[in-house]
Amino acid sequence: MDNGDVYNPTTENVPAAENRPGRSSCTFSLARPSRRRAPLKLAELVLSLVAFICEEIVSRCTQCGGLYFFEFVSCSAFLLSLLVVIVYCTSLYDKVDQSKVKKSDIYITLITGLMFLIASITFACTSDQTSPETAAIVFGFLASIVFLIDFGLLKLENARRSQTRKPEVPTTTLTQPLNQ
Repeated sequence: MDNGDVYNPTTENVPAAENRPGRSSCTFSLARPSRRRAPLKLAELVLSLVAFICEEIVSRCTQCGGLYFFEFVSCSAFLLSLLVVIVYCTSLYDKVDQSKVKKSDIYITLITGLMFLIASITFACTSDQTSPETAAIVFGFLASIVFLIDFGLLKLENARRSQTRKPEVPTTTLTQPLNQ
């Protein structure tokens, strides 16, 4: 039995994958974070990676608690920064709830900046003053400053956005009874 006559009128040709909108492979664009924040996001990524690498070069320590804490924070900061950059700069951002991404970015940036600052202070107090340790501490402080500046810009952008969205309510509407 030939079913070609039954199914032909209802089927369509599927266009090639490169012609379908929204189905692009892996596109990368730094246009999504604002112009001020895109370089900060990349600086967070690079500084936390360099701090982690400098910390890994340390061959021995007398008080290793600060070193291990700094290692954990710098590695976590790098991975979280990488995650945020990937979400912002790929098509993944269009597939998730953007308000949740922005809210998560605020919390991640603040907590990471504070933890990096605490870890840098702790490592500076417990280090043996070798050059790899000093380099790691310097990059740790720089990274924490960049994270906190980025948090400040995030809060400033949110404050500006909330001020522009508040509509003016006429005073006459508030004094009228609800059921007329």
